[in-house]
Amino acid sequence: MSTSPLPDVPASPEVVEIERALTRITYLSTRARQHDRLMALAGVPLDRAAVALLRQIADSEPLRPGELANRLGVEASHVTRTVQQLQKSGYVTRVPDPEDRRAQRVQLTDSGQRAIDRVRDAGSRGMMLALADWSPEELRQLATLFHRMVDDFLSHAEDGAEQAAAPAGTA
Repeated sequence: MSTSPLPDVPASPEVVEIERALTRITYLSTRARQHDRLMALAGVPLDRAAVALLRQIADSEPLRPGELANRLGVEASHVTRTVQQLQKSGYVTRVPDPEDRRAQRVQLTDSGQRAIDRVRDAGSRGMMLALADWSPEELRQLATLFHRMVDDFLSHAEDGAEQAAAPAGTA
């Protein structure tokens, strides 16, 4: 798999600090102990893969398992297994794809929606405590900049995928 080349210049000190902060927050937010605490607060007995999948489904229209795998950056087999577990637990259901009745899409059940709402509520309450000393304006700025950064990351990832898929000399 080909990737876009990185710029041949050193990153600015600001970019280095952003990368360090993102690494720290990613580590903190993906620790098993943190996940277990969040699930206990939410009263939802799900592993990290299941929560990531439920979040993705909740944030979009019903999707095919392959599209869910692409969006999460995981193998389709992982999504298939997790969807089967979530379906057995009553959190998701499969519905016919309106564009191709032979295919299926995955959507949340009412129980799945309630579960993800509890997870998000518990996460938001914890974040609210951590950011209690921030002003509303600082919180708005942070939210705006985070969304902008994620959008730029996604745009860059899509551009890189298109360049990697293009025949030599056409990108």
